[in-house]
Amino acid sequence: MKKILILYYSRTGNTEKMANAVAEGAKNDAVEIEINFHADADNISSFDAIIVGVPTYNHDVPIDFKNLFEEVASKGVNLKGKVGGTFGSYGWSGEAPKLILEVMNNKFEMEIAQPPLLVRYMPDQAALDSCRDLGRKISENLMKKA
Repeated sequence: MKKILILYYSRTGNTEKMANAVAEGAKNDAVEIEINFHADADNISSFDAIIVGVPTYNHDVPIDFKNLFEEVASKGVNLKGKVGGTFGSYGWSGEAPKLILEVMNNKFEMEIAQPPLLVRYMPDQAALDSCRDLGRKISENLMKKA
């Protein structure tokens, strides 16, 4: 069975709502989904796909995610070829999902779903449907790799 990690940070609850919708879209009988706000750098490579939900605060990525990806890199954790994607909410700029996507692509050589899914402020029904579509797309891409 393939494993998908949906890793998110959410202070206001907006990105959490998006994470739950991504998980709904990714569900099928051939995948196991873990949705969490924390991941251990040593165990992250046990997942076949990593989808990161990250809001933008002050034009940047929250420090917990910066630290996680720096630790993954410093420990030489191999994520090459794993499926990845990003999403997030923002108030005025929306850089964080793009920055994480660049790290996934350029540093870790993951097979990423582009572009990142960005939602301004609170996700409405259309945005949540887009989140489900992102989850479905990544889950389907993962199944093609089987």
